[in-house]
Amino acid sequence: MKLIALMMLILMTGCSEILLLSSIGGVAVSQSPAIKAYNGVDALTIMKTKKDIKQHAYERIKNETKKSEPNE
Repeated sequence: MKLIALMMLILMTGCSEILLLSSIGGVAVSQSPAIKAYNGVDALTIMKTKKDIKQHAYERIKNETKKSEPNE
């Protein structure tokens, strides 16, 4: 079991995994249940899409503003 954990640690050298680990660490540090829930959902989002919730929101707002701009 320790060998598998060590191999996974060695293989996880990308940025998204580092963000994932830091996000999970934030869950343990926070006191508020709302913050714990947000960090948990954020960690799952990063695992599935390689982007955090803030990046998804930024891209959606950016796309919405492009759609609402008048054509020249």
